[in-house]
Amino acid sequence: MKGSLFVVSAPSGAGKTSLVAKLIEKDPAIVVSISSTTRDKRPGEENGVNYHFLSVDEFQQRIEQGDFLEHAQVFDNFYGTSKSSVEKQLGAGKDVILEIDWQGAQQVRKLMPETISIFILPPSKQELRRRLTGRGTDSEEIIERRMADAESEMSHYAEFDYIVINNNFDIALEELNSIFKAQRLTQQRQYSSHKNLIHGLFEN
Repeated sequence: MKGSLFVVSAPSGAGKTSLVAKLIEKDPAIVVSISSTTRDKRPGEENGVNYHFLSVDEFQQRIEQGDFLEHAQVFDNFYGTSKSSVEKQLGAGKDVILEIDWQGAQQVRKLMPETISIFILPPSKQELRRRLTGRGTDSEEIIERRMADAESEMSHYAEFDYIVINNNFDIALEELNSIFKAQRLTQQRQYSSHKNLIHGLFEN
């Protein structure tokens, strides 16, 4: 049975990374796609675990070969999602999550329209600011920029299939998990999993 592809997007501070990390702990049939990048490896990072680290020439070659579902340049570095890697995981029956922004989500939907997209929202702008401020590492100027970026990101919520509001973490996690469970109960997925059973129900 082929898995389903999910895009999960959110503004910084909405809790996306924590929710996805907990979700894949709960459900071993869900994996997060590992992105490719041309940036240098940081201390403690491993190739194929944190990212697939590529040279600029290798990255450009893969763009020309059409191997990216989505890609973008962030400052001096490139980031992208390998189509062949995702398709291999889907073919193995895994549900695959892409943690990307709304622009990446648009690119993915054009190539794979069956993608299920989920947007995670904070419960309020005040709470979002509190979470960003609570990190205690950023100046007021950076926080203001992050808030502006978050508002821009959130304005694209209507492009997504599902909305999860992360007010209470446990409730948001259960809601996120329920989307994955429901997708496995669609007619197409159930028929693929239980073809013989379904045919047997109509035999004389």
